[in-house]
Amino acid sequence: MLLHTKKQDKIPQELLMLRLCTLLILLLLAVIPDRAGAQDALVNSEVTTTNWEPESTPPKREFRGVWIATVFNTDYPKSPSPMRVAIKEQYKNLIAEFKRLGFNAVVVQVRPAGDAFYPSQLVPWSKFLTGKQGQPPIPSEFDPLEFMVEETHRMGMEFHAWMNPYRATVNLDTAGLHPTHVFNQHRDWLLTYGTRMYLNPGVPEVRKHIAEVVGEVVDNYDVDGIHFDDYFYPYKIKDVPFPDSATYYFYGQAFKNIDDWRRTNTDNLIMGISQRIRASKPHVKFGISPFGVWSNRSQNTMGSETSASVTSYDDLYADGIKWLKNGWIDYIAPQLYWNIGFAAADYAELVNWWSMRVKDQHLYIGQAAYKVGDNPEPKWQDPTEIPRQIAMNRNNIEVDGSIFYSAQSIKRNLLGLKDSLRTAFKAPALVPQIDYQTGRVPKIPRFKKVRSKDGDVKLKWRPHKDDTYIKPAYYIVYRFNGSRVGDYEDPRNILHVTSFLADAKKMVFMDRSAEAGKQYTYVVSAVNRQHQEGRPTESQPILKTERRVKKIKNRRVKKQKDKRSKKEKKEDEATPDFRF
Repeated sequence: MLLHTKKQDKIPQELLMLRLCTLLILLLLAVIPDRAGAQDALVNSEVTTTNWEPESTPPKREFRGVWIATVFNTDYPKSPSPMRVAIKEQYKNLIAEFKRLGFNAVVVQVRPAGDAFYPSQLVPWSKFLTGKQGQPPIPSEFDPLEFMVEETHRMGMEFHAWMNPYRATVNLDTAGLHPTHVFNQHRDWLLTYGTRMYLNPGVPEVRKHIAEVVGEVVDNYDVDGIHFDDYFYPYKIKDVPFPDSATYYFYGQAFKNIDDWRRTNTDNLIMGISQRIRASKPHVKFGISPFGVWSNRSQNTMGSETSASVTSYDDLYADGIKWLKNGWIDYIAPQLYWNIGFAAADYAELVNWWSMRVKDQHLYIGQAAYKVGDNPEPKWQDPTEIPRQIAMNRNNIEVDGSIFYSAQSIKRNLLGLKDSLRTAFKAPALVPQIDYQTGRVPKIPRFKKVRSKDGDVKLKWRPHKDDTYIKPAYYIVYRFNGSRVGDYEDPRNILHVTSFLADAKKMVFMDRSAEAGKQYTYVVSAVNRQHQEGRPTESQPILKTERRVKKIKNRRVKKQKDKRSKKEKKEDEATPDFRF
């Protein structure tokens, strides 16, 4: 019989039930697919144009970046100008627009072609900034990069400095090259290929020079990341070999073939720059956005089920998988510039392939905003292609966000792309924290007051007393409907993310969206530079009226009296506490 009335029979019955539960759990585990299989199912699940809709709960943490290209003035500035006002206003307008769209990071090209968007001791001013290579802005003491970083942080966004390591010129016209340009300083470091000049990757002094250029930016600016794209060895020109055979003969005798030597040159560059960044500022991330296909499986057993005519490993000599395994980079953002179902390089296949190769680092997906409504492939005439790609990314546990190319393509709003992104990014998102990049977690802020001012709700708080020396990087203001705290992991409860602040001693925020007659509960938390969130403050529930704010006292739940006898308590305490 399973029904018992005596107290002493209760324990064996519970143990029996626990054994049955254990057996059931083991049976369930036996039929659950492994992680790889589960990811295959998630990534390859059908997401059609007709059934796509935004997911109910967006992620609280998601990298939402946009590439801002300066070469040929693609995105910024609209036209070169040495004047400070023009440089500043254009950038402020650009960054504000992407903040409104829900982005939380920008990747700005500050070294387009052996030049700089900042005062440098190593390379000349860029002609894409001021109109003439080597010409400083007016006034000369103005530092555009310092301004861009500060303005980006003021908007509560990360700034990643995008640098092209090897590209020295964008054409073969050398008349306009400044005396400090590498062409005039170290012409023996350069190789001409096609219509451009490149720093020779096989020369050790070149790698040292590039590391110094990167180090100058890391040392002198408060950047959040250093970013390289897919340009390492140049894309091949048909029937035109890259002219580095003499360099190979001089430096590559230990290698069996020139391909392995070239890959090693790129490896050494990445390793050296990684070491240089971490020696200076360990919190600065090093990220790379390689060509989207590492290698085809027909060429390499580790490759993807693709048939791309160009691959990163075989043609550009960039082995992103090795850089991940060796921990040289902190994130990788493969450029998956193809649509879902594209025969030669299926977006779904490549998201799945890359997601299986990240471990401790972050995986962001490079998205082809520039193809939307402007590509002959029929799928790029479908306004839901990018939203479906975002949904696919979010369904993959290893994908931490996206970077879109490029800013101008989004601003054009072809097929309503900008509107689609505004919908996808409606809820704010925090930049994901990289697990091994940690710092001192801020303590609970001192939530001072919730008051009414001019019909709005005014919040005031200060950092914790112990955080006065190393202050939080920024704060999160949560607002829950009603008089109780809700789900902290639902970003729709985030009302505001503050600017990245260096030395703020007190904070004030005005909630102008609170409606009269409704109850709200406010909570504040502090976040450090590594995006680690501290514990939240005690909640502040209020009732908003037309002219004032009324505080609501939290009702305490009355503790129920334990009616068990002493004997029953002892028997229950003796019962094993099984936890799964």
